[in-house]
Amino acid sequence: MSLNGRPDLLAIGAFARRSRLSLKALRLYAELDLLPPAQVDSETGYRYYAVGQIERARLIGLLRRLDMPLARIARVLELEGKAAAREVSTFWAEAEASAMAKQRLVAYLERHLDGRGESMYDVQTRDVPEQDVISITRSLTVADLVNFIMESNGELSTQLERAGATPTTPGFVVYHGEVNEDSDGPVEVCLPYSGSVTPQGEAVLRREPAHREAYTTLTTEQTVFPQILDAYGAVDAWVQRNGLQLSAPPREVYFEEEPKAEQPFCDVAFPIG
Repeated sequence: MSLNGRPDLLAIGAFARRSRLSLKALRLYAELDLLPPAQVDSETGYRYYAVGQIERARLIGLLRRLDMPLARIARVLELEGKAAAREVSTFWAEAEASAMAKQRLVAYLERHLDGRGESMYDVQTRDVPEQDVISITRSLTVADLVNFIMESNGELSTQLERAGATPTTPGFVVYHGEVNEDSDGPVEVCLPYSGSVTPQGEAVLRREPAHREAYTTLTTEQTVFPQILDAYGAVDAWVQRNGLQLSAPPREVYFEEEPKAEQPFCDVAFPIG
């Protein structure tokens, strides 16, 4: 079916059949400006598409079969040739990495639900003295967590260096709330220091009170999600078995930047009272 004798225009129904997309999908893609009609009848509101849009429509359909989000599809459509192909390849590499992480999470959940959680963690206690810290706090998603920790640690180190202040004990990351698909923390990156510094940007100064904490030490391999959850579970169980209570949010204390796989990398620590 054509409009006003123009053979290059198809009514939405005919275009849906040619492109193998549903009417619902076509209306959605039009609303998002991914695939706007070539012409809309001003009186009837009927939508017409050009034959030349079929290839674009089929590409959108194929990308959706990869579960590519519509916003990411828009990026692909803005590119051409090798650049578009690289964007698709990058997306799929990210999807495979996400799938592997979910496989590890399934294995963790199976162990947890079957009562087969890891019991290899040696939980100890220590006294932590009062200390001055410079910190950056932010509410964020899981996808932003690692970059936030690395960038904030670098920024705080730079501020201390410029001020002539000296880092003292290892830096730590406080989780004031869960970070998952529904919860955004917040997360606080902290560097203890001695000396004088005037914080810049998001950084603030505060005094971390003296406290006792239960902790377990992990290697780099043990910090991979979701295996690190076993460590949190081990410390939490130890705290409960000993009739103690958390006095502050849990934290991860990092003391090696690039250790070997079998070397200690960080502590999962729970302040207790």
